[in-house]
Amino acid sequence: MNLPKKYNLITVVTVFTVTLFFGCESNFKEVQKINFSEFVPGTDADTVNIKYTDSGRITGVLKSRKMLDYSGVDFPFTEFPKGIDVTLYDKKQKRTFIVANYAVSYKETGIIDLQGKVKITSEEGQMLETEQLYFDQKNEWFYTERKFKLTDAKGVSNGQGIDFSKDFKVINSQRVSGEIEAGEE
Repeated sequence: MNLPKKYNLITVVTVFTVTLFFGCESNFKEVQKINFSEFVPGTDADTVNIKYTDSGRITGVLKSRKMLDYSGVDFPFTEFPKGIDVTLYDKKQKRTFIVANYAVSYKETGIIDLQGKVKITSEEGQMLETEQLYFDQKNEWFYTERKFKLTDAKGVSNGQGIDFSKDFKVINSQRVSGEIEAGEE
């Protein structure tokens, strides 16, 4: 049986394409392995106690049971998968205490992402509780769009969305409810 030359050519091209496709598959997987880089921390530390200073004055103390430093990646960050306990000091040495179940500090932006039962307390007794809170280190400013509970001497308020200075002197909150004592003027 003689097939026309057209079918003969189609058969040869099909066989060649299938051979080429399966022959290159193993090489492609090898090339993928070459470009694969394992995502591992440059530093892995247990039980850390870091003191931050400015001109010889302590500005903060960070304690954590686990710290993973990814400073060798394109967007460097430090992760605290077992939570953090931080004490911030202002210029008059008044303290603000921060506790969270998890935290990530991004080096390039100076933003810290606090997650899981975040609780901030001032020496004056003001306390904020939420599930996620961001801290802008450069501006010393906290913010979240999550639900929060704010407790102080005037009462308790709940809401969704808040931003405030690290000393609680400036507070901007949204969608607030609760019982707060009104100030007299």
